[in-house]
Amino acid sequence: MENLASFFGISHLVSWIVLTPLIGLVIVGFLPARAGERIVEIIRWATLGITLIALGLTAGLWANFDYTAGGPQFVDRVKGILPFGAQYAVGVDGISLPLVLLTTFIIPLCVLVSWRIDNPKAFMMLLLLVEVAVTGAFTALDAFLFLLFWEIAMIPMYFMIAFWGGPKRVHAAIKFLLFNVAGGLLLGLGIAELHSAGGHTYDLVALMQVEYAPKVQFWIFLALFLGFAIKVPMIPVHGWIADAHGEAPAVGHVILSGLLLKMGAYGLIRFCLSIFPEASAAFAPFIMWLSVLAILYGGVLAIAQSAIKRFIAYSSVAHMGFITLGIFGLNQESIQGAVFQMVSHGMTLGTLFLAAGMLYDRTHNPMMNAYGGLQQVMPRFAALLTIFVMASIGLPGTGSFIGEFIILVGTSYHSYLLVLLALIGIVIGAVYMLWMFQRMVLGPVTPYVSTLPDLTRREMVAVIPMAVVVLAIGLYPNILLSPIHTSVASLVQNIAQAQPLRILAVFTAP
Repeated sequence: MENLASFFGISHLVSWIVLTPLIGLVIVGFLPARAGERIVEIIRWATLGITLIALGLTAGLWANFDYTAGGPQFVDRVKGILPFGAQYAVGVDGISLPLVLLTTFIIPLCVLVSWRIDNPKAFMMLLLLVEVAVTGAFTALDAFLFLLFWEIAMIPMYFMIAFWGGPKRVHAAIKFLLFNVAGGLLLGLGIAELHSAGGHTYDLVALMQVEYAPKVQFWIFLALFLGFAIKVPMIPVHGWIADAHGEAPAVGHVILSGLLLKMGAYGLIRFCLSIFPEASAAFAPFIMWLSVLAILYGGVLAIAQSAIKRFIAYSSVAHMGFITLGIFGLNQESIQGAVFQMVSHGMTLGTLFLAAGMLYDRTHNPMMNAYGGLQQVMPRFAALLTIFVMASIGLPGTGSFIGEFIILVGTSYHSYLLVLLALIGIVIGAVYMLWMFQRMVLGPVTPYVSTLPDLTRREMVAVIPMAVVVLAIGLYPNILLSPIHTSVASLVQNIAQAQPLRILAVFTAP
């Protein structure tokens, strides 16, 4: 009984955050699928309650987190339940904690948005599976366990697109699956080689202490980087993102943009930077230029779009370019800004996609020119859209301003030209966002929107918390920066002590 009581204690909070939606998934799975409206309501409320419990546990984790410690906290390790010598090992540090909170905050709101969706039992089970996989990936301290959660996260997203998506949903789902399977294979290959080269262990903390031969570093880093780059997505492996967003249901957008893309960026920090600082330092200049290209190219592609979902998708490519730019800046400011921007981007772009999905669900018309005069017909919708358009632009007082500013400060240590090009990207972003806003919100009322209902109370409850968070972290950024700081400082110190890998020597060595 004493051991059982200790398992329910505060030291096991991370495990309970991962396990709670899994328990909920089993409970909902046993409820009958077609037994009347009463059972459907039970399924909805049960899912909402379970996700709110996970959010409450995460709030407790945040409250008890030691901001002065750089390493993982609340660590749980259980051997013997995973194959190949892997172990169940979870914990959080200042980098993963904000992303766990982002996940448990977004999922209950997704439940509210999908309250009236067709086949609610299956959809709610997929939402719970997403929460299990994403929180598991953000907290995994074992490389094999991370890979397991990574692959699981792909499954619900595929089904959401394939069964609840738009007219071209099957094509988009298959394209999403092919790209992500390719990324998963590269990631699996890299982790397998990492296990072999790192002393036959999957323990991430132990793998960070190993000295790897230059050639080993090069090839494993490349495999891991490409696997994560597909998920981010980075140019030129971004081809799936517009199709996936173009056909995904409203909640699918939030999960994809707000959570799944962040798994790729998080993987770059947790694996590439933490385990291979020498290779990261060698590849950093190239990746930073690639990131700036994504900022500019994504902006140009966004301007060329006529469909609102594809427009926001390419905008997301540009914004994720800022995150990868910060990650490979390899200094305190840039990495801290990147982690901050992950949270801000998850809220901002996730809600913009959600807004686009709400409009599409009302009209089933994806074209921007179909919408105009929204402020006259849907004033509540227009007011909230204004907040998130301003946040996307990076207006002072919003989270995006803080994140992008800190990233640019860190980038300035490397090249003022990179900063200048990134600033041009920001201007391009402001142009296409304001153009979209003027066309849809301030323009003349179009026939498609003249009779549209404004946001319901349930939709307001789902969206307003996101607006509050975006403004809160913009006005008081230390809410996020404080827990992030020490863990990033430890990472940067490790990178600073590493000698950049000489790539030419890798190919000339016997």
